[in-house]
Parts: sequence; C-alpha cells; structure tokens
Amino acid sequence: MKTSNGNTSIMDMFEKGKVLKICSPMVRYSKLAFRSLVRKYNCDICFTPMIVASDFMQSVKARDSEFTTNESDRPLIVQFASQDAQTLADAACVVAPFSDGVDINCGCPQRWAMSAGFGACLINKPELVKDMVTHVRNQVDNPNYTVSIKIRIHKDLRRTVDLCQKAESAGVSWITVHGRTAEERHQPVHYEAIKTIKDSVSIPVIANGDIKYLRDVESTYQLTGVDGVMAARGLLANPAMFTGYEDTPLECIWDWVDFSLEQGTPFTCFHHHLIYMLERVTSQPERKVFNSLSSTSAVIDYLQNTYGTVNDLGT
Repeated sequence: MKTSNGNTSIMDMFEKGKVLKICSPMVRYSKLAFRSLVRKYNCDICFTPMIVASDFMQSVKARDSEFTTNESDRPLIVQFASQDAQTLADAACVVAPFSDGVDINCGCPQRWAMSAGFGACLINKPELVKDMVTHVRNQVDNPNYTVSIKIRIHKDLRRTVDLCQKAESAGVSWITVHGRTAEERHQPVHYEAIKTIKDSVSIPVIANGDIKYLRDVESTYQLTGVDGVMAARGLLANPAMFTGYEDTPLECIWDWVDFSLEQGTPFTCFHHHLIYMLERVTSQPERKVFNSLSSTSAVIDYLQNTYGTVNDLGT
C-alpha cells in the first residue's frame, strides 16, 4: 500500500477551478474494485463505504474486511460513522497512512444508524461534530490530511448553516451536502439550500443528490456554485458516467469483470454491480435471465454470448 508522504493534499485539487467529480460512499458497493473502475472513467476522488469506527477499532476481522486498498487507489477518503470523538480519531490514525482523509457520516438516514447515535442525527449535534473534527485534526500527524463531513439539511436551513459554520471554525476541510432532509428519499433535491450553504462558508462544498449524467454535473454547478459533485446511484447504473456516456459502455462492463477477477470480488457483489450497469440497456426478459445466473463463469459466458468481448468492438 502506498503510504501518504504528507507533502500533497486533496485540497490542492480544489484550486484548479474545476468541478471535482466524486464517487459517494456506498455500503457494500464503493469497495476497491468499483473504485478502481470509476477512477478509470474520470472520477477524481473516491470514498470507501461507511465504516462503523467502534467496530473497526475493536475487531481485526472488521479492519481487514472493511478497509482494503492498493497503490493506485488514490485520492481516497475513508468514511466513518461514529458518536465518539476519540474513537473516530483512533480510527483515523489507523487509516491515515493509506488514505488522504477521513469523512464523518452525518447524513445516513437509516433508523439503525440514527438509533446508534450516528448518521443524520449528528446534524442536530453541532458541538459533537466540532469535537470530532478537532480530535482528528489534533491527532493525525499529517497537516495535509483532510477531515470532511457529509450532511443532510434541516427543514430550518438556519440550523444547517450554523452547523456548517461551526464545523468550519473547528477546521473541517470541506462539506458534502446531500440536498434533502433526513426524512426525504426521492423528493427533488433542494439546490437553493446547497447554494445557501455554499455562500455561507469559505471552504469547498460538494453537492450530492440526483447526479445521473455528466450534464447534471454542469447544471448542479450552475445552480449552486459548488466545488464538486458526488454521485452514488448514477455511478452504480453507469460507472463511466463522468466521461459522458449516457449508458454503461461495453468496455466498462468488461473492465468491471477484469477488476473483479483481479481483486477476488465475491460473486454476489460482482453480479449486483452488473445488474445495475445493465438495467437501462436490457429488456425485462433479458434481465430475468441475467439476474438468475449463479456463478461467475455463467455471467462471463452470458456477457460474451450476448454482447461480445471488447475485441469485438473494432469489428
């Protein structure tokens, strides 16, 4: 694994005057093989799936299964869920040599996360968020290591602005804003709220929510003035989205096969990613057949027989 030398920072990427394109933390999905794939198709920064910091610190098994990386897996942000500042800082110190920053999950709306004291309930605890940022800042021995937060918004946006300004005063590097409240799921994104937050702080702000095509990157920038956009479902459906493809190209599908085989991706994960990638380009009868496949070899045979190989693209 490549060790961070402390001389470079993700923050330098924000100086280039471009809108950064970022792969969201996705439980079960934003793992090493998928990060390798989206990096090949113009993704600037990748996040790990959310990792529960207390489990990570208590179990070697959790550390080995939850955090895998390699030399080319950079820039990399490790996202932690935590309700305790010292546990978070301990976890950050473990991953710091192999990553470029940590992110505090303050946006997960799932009931189990909020009942455990982390996720979206943290947007109502600005002093704890400040404490977490300060602990990581003080204990990771690398001044270029970033500490960011990913939040949802309040119905009363003044509370969100207050949270963001307090986090900024504690030294947070940047803020990702999912433009929905913790109660909202598929409602329209509140772009005006993201713009208000962007205008209220002097640190970079990333917009998250409904980024499905490359054109959404530009439209979101025009609406909000943000420094970057983060995609989740859009990248699952089309990992080549940030290069401008409307649907997953065949080359990308075979790249996924290669990365998965190379890194030993479990079949269920390997198959689920392909189900997402093929959803927009296959008929319902085709999906029924593909979804019922139960081995890697059966999937590869199906892809070769139905779509051909990358070598066939030139014929």
